[in-house]
Amino acid sequence: MATTNKLTAKDLREKDEAALKEEILNIRKEQFNLRMQQGAGEMSKPHLFKNARRDIARAKTILAEKKQAGKA
Repeated sequence: MATTNKLTAKDLREKDEAALKEEILNIRKEQFNLRMQQGAGEMSKPHLFKNARRDIARAKTILAEKKQAGKA
């Protein structure tokens, strides 16, 4: 289930808040699956775990920026 496509900030900025929350949820599910693979010793691409963490952080940052812009 692990996806290899890396999210870019440009792609995420085009999405609305609801879509960003959905994207964060999907990445967290992927991260959970990667963690289960790691625990079972089946993880063949350990760099995907790092990518998932960074994608979550990127999406959360853009979500916070959008919320801040909405308040101002």
